[in-house]
Amino acid sequence: MSKQRSFAVRSLIALAVASTLPLAYAQDTETAGKDQLETVIVTAQRRAENIKDVPMSIATIKGDKLDALTAGAGDIRVLSGRSPSLNIESDYGRAFPRFYIRGLGNTDFDLNASQPVGYVMDDIVMENAMLKGFPVFDVDQVEVLRGPQGTLFGRNSPAGVIKFDSAKPVFKQEGYLQLGVGNYSAKTAEGAFNIPLSDTVALRFAGTSQHRDNRVHNTNPTPNKGTQDFEGYGDNAFRLQALVKPNKDFEALFNYHQRNYHGSATLFRANILKQGTNDLVDGFDYGSYPTDGVNYQKLKTQGGSIRLKYNLADITLHSITGYEKLKFNSRADVDGGYGAVFAPPSGPGRIPFPVETADLLPNHKQFSQEFRAESNYSGPLQWIGGLYYFNENIQIDSISFNSLAPGNPQNVAYALQYQKAKSWAAFGALNYTVSDKLKVRGGLRYTDDKKDFFASRTDFDASNKLVTIPHTLDAKSTNVSWDLSGTYELSKSTNAFARVATGYRAPSMQGRLNGLGDVPSQAGAEKALSYEAGIKQDLFEKRARLSATVFQYRMKDKQLTAGSGTVNMNQLINADKVTGHGIELDLQANLGYGFSGSVGYSFNDTEIKDKDLRVQYCGNLANNAGLGCTPTNPMAVGFPGNVLIDGNDLPRAPRHQANFTLKYSTEVANGELYAMTDWSYRSKYNFFLYTATEYTAKPLTEGGVRVGYKWGNGKYEVAAFGRNITDKIVALSAIEFDNLTGMLNEPRTYGATFKVNF
Repeated sequence: MSKQRSFAVRSLIALAVASTLPLAYAQDTETAGKDQLETVIVTAQRRAENIKDVPMSIATIKGDKLDALTAGAGDIRVLSGRSPSLNIESDYGRAFPRFYIRGLGNTDFDLNASQPVGYVMDDIVMENAMLKGFPVFDVDQVEVLRGPQGTLFGRNSPAGVIKFDSAKPVFKQEGYLQLGVGNYSAKTAEGAFNIPLSDTVALRFAGTSQHRDNRVHNTNPTPNKGTQDFEGYGDNAFRLQALVKPNKDFEALFNYHQRNYHGSATLFRANILKQGTNDLVDGFDYGSYPTDGVNYQKLKTQGGSIRLKYNLADITLHSITGYEKLKFNSRADVDGGYGAVFAPPSGPGRIPFPVETADLLPNHKQFSQEFRAESNYSGPLQWIGGLYYFNENIQIDSISFNSLAPGNPQNVAYALQYQKAKSWAAFGALNYTVSDKLKVRGGLRYTDDKKDFFASRTDFDASNKLVTIPHTLDAKSTNVSWDLSGTYELSKSTNAFARVATGYRAPSMQGRLNGLGDVPSQAGAEKALSYEAGIKQDLFEKRARLSATVFQYRMKDKQLTAGSGTVNMNQLINADKVTGHGIELDLQANLGYGFSGSVGYSFNDTEIKDKDLRVQYCGNLANNAGLGCTPTNPMAVGFPGNVLIDGNDLPRAPRHQANFTLKYSTEVANGELYAMTDWSYRSKYNFFLYTATEYTAKPLTEGGVRVGYKWGNGKYEVAAFGRNITDKIVALSAIEFDNLTGMLNEPRTYGATFKVNF
């Protein structure tokens, strides 16, 4: 049976099962009203709507589930796998999250990397990856918009959008303070205070302070040691908002936010993968890391926005202005050990050469402006139209250090990158109510992108003379994105929807040059065409809610990131085509007798389709002969060290993901005692574009638990929590140019919190 036919059969079965769920259980109508789920309101289409009426695959994370996931000051990666088809990972730890939806993402670790998943925080697009790791606190709701969002959100969102909405100021005094402690001497404080200054002005201040001591120690036995302890951090952030609402027709929302983070860069652990398997080596010790390098990471971001809203008689006008800037410095021992084969002693295992590098963003600025108008009159036809402008300037410095010399001095050679990006767009959307049961929507967006890029390498030439080799690139691209969708009411409790949509990612450039002979790489614009259909259903007198979706997409000229094979450098390439198909199921339910829960599942089958596309593989075969990885793709004839990747899954794209939550609560002594557990599962995936035995991630199941008690009408709460409670440790990614170097997931954490609401 063909893959397409097999997928169609599975999809039809899934939708059939989903549509018959109301018949599976008897309904208790006497308690239905009391236990009904709250209506979920989303702004996926730039209007506030019931999630059931939005014709796309969309999920939300909020409330108790969000509180449990972020317990212990987990960063944004704790959301990975907690919504179907959503994966989040990083090679930079807390600072640089990379998002994947339906298998579509970008493994590029360069500070100039673009991603096909848009990230929107309080209506502002955060383009650079360093802006996307802002701590999660005082958040009202997280929306996961799956599939292309090329009309209302625009460029660089062909895979979807992650949308964060902070709690807004309100005209009453309220707030909360939460304090926490945990293992590894973790200490957290989070709070918000909302105060109305008058009948027309309200302020809301929210902040978080997260600290953890080091938990990994440098066991390098030689005198030449770098940083001694690792994986501690301090992460402080706040948000100040002011709402001005002089009358019912006008409001202005001012937002200023800032983050100051310092900690360890990700630990690149040399020779931890057992050759011929994807197991960790025997006797592996998480708390030990022998190195001769210096390790640190520093990030400071700050930004603000002004959102204006004015209601005319039949039209509402919006102006959204945003400004962001950041500074970043990350240094790490990329070879993952100490010494080298030519500078003994060395280890652990074989260290073919020392690599200690730092990447800096000394200058980054982003400005965006949107003007939008929308209809607000009654009638079957509604519309939205607007203009958008984006301007970004980036400077990136890449430097290296001599790990074998006392004090680890900086090497003379270095690389620079500068990029200026400008984009503007015009967009519009129409909603039309055909009948009481049928509603249709359509949208169109024109985007104009321009990038000017400069990269240089300063190094010693063959005559030992210090020279600088400059390179320039530029790109201009235009695109028209569109979408059509419709919702049909099958019954008062069930809507069916269908959607066809396109998406677009602007051209990308990368110039992290490692030698005078290196040149920057460039990938042209990619375009997506996606089809999806599904049902959204209220079950058991609204005590449960189901969403089921089947989808299929095609990416043309898909931007991919290939390793260089032998040095710590990436190369951007385009694949002729990438296809994907799958299913997504979301179910939430109040089960009665104090129980509530949720279940999610996704299947994502991706495939690279380009018979001539080849990449360099397993650089450690040359650098570490006999001890390198085991490639399983066919060799590219005539191109030594290259393999063909046609037919491969996309990297970091697990086919199966599942999540599950269960909560029990009961009244005890005029308060509420509750217990909650949450679990996620994802299947294996490839680290890189090619396949290799060692570079295949193991399946991973992680679980959390939270037990607490609320009293004083919800004013006070004390809770104990645990994350990754089974303490499962696996390799999530690797460094391919050196030895069998891997990066790991977080170990078990646990602690307790106390919260007071006022």
